[in-house]
Parts: sequence; structure tokens; C-alpha cells
Amino acid sequence: MGWTNSHLHLFRNGRDEYSPAEFEVEDTKNSRAYKLNKLLKRENDRILYEYDFGDGWEHNILLEKIIEVDEKEQVPKCLKGKRNCPPEDCGGIWGYNDFLQIISDPKHEQYEEMMDWWGDEFDPEYFDIEEINKLLSQKDYGCIWLE
Repeated sequence: MGWTNSHLHLFRNGRDEYSPAEFEVEDTKNSRAYKLNKLLKRENDRILYEYDFGDGWEHNILLEKIIEVDEKEQVPKCLKGKRNCPPEDCGGIWGYNDFLQIISDPKHEQYEEMMDWWGDEFDPEYFDIEEINKLLSQKDYGCIWLE
């Protein structure tokens, strides 16, 4: 996603909830002790990923197909995708929609404030599969917080 994993988050599979132990989320198993292939075992298995409880991002992770891979092939690998990741701390889907509306109109009364907060241009349509696969090929899959 491009987020820092600095907010409370958990995975929910309908039976159990998993969250990093350091976040001390009650009644959850330590997510760092599990790999997705232990939770998603059959095609069409799914798990919910909830990120930033205040912003309320929810992502359904679906195991669409199990494929055999050559040992030399990079795993994991992004096969397709679209659009840029919303900025962290933007206020969930409602805040993200406001963010997009504001930055698309330089005459908007909150434009300067939003650009000061964000600090850079933002293209909601940007998606670079090569960049994503480069990150996925790195140690800890490019998650700098794991290093």
C-alpha cells in the first residue's frame, strides 16, 4: 500500500484476529507469527485487513488462484493493479475524496493548506507495477518499518 504500518491494524479471517504484538490490540494473535499461506490455504479463502482504526481503511484480501511457480521466479509478485495509494492520515475514504477535490482546484480555499500538508504533487491515477515489484523483491518486501 505504501503506508508505514505506524497505525493500529489487524487482519480478521472470521474466526480469529491478528495484529502486531507491539500494538497491544486486545484479543488478537500476534500477526508476526503467521504467514498468509497459513491463513489463506484454498482458492477463494479471504481475510480482512483493517488499517488505521481512526481512518477506517478496510481491504478484502482474496486468494484467487494458487499457481505453481518456478523456484527462480520472484514471489511475491504484483500481477496487476490500478491507481495510487491514498496518503496516510488523509481521513479515510471521505477525507481522501475531499483531498482529491481540493488538490484538483488550485483556487480552492484549502488548496495551499492541503499542499503544505502533503508537500508534493499527487497523481491519483499513478501506478507503477515495476516499482512495486522492485519493492517486493527486497528484504522484507520493501517494508522499511521491518528493517
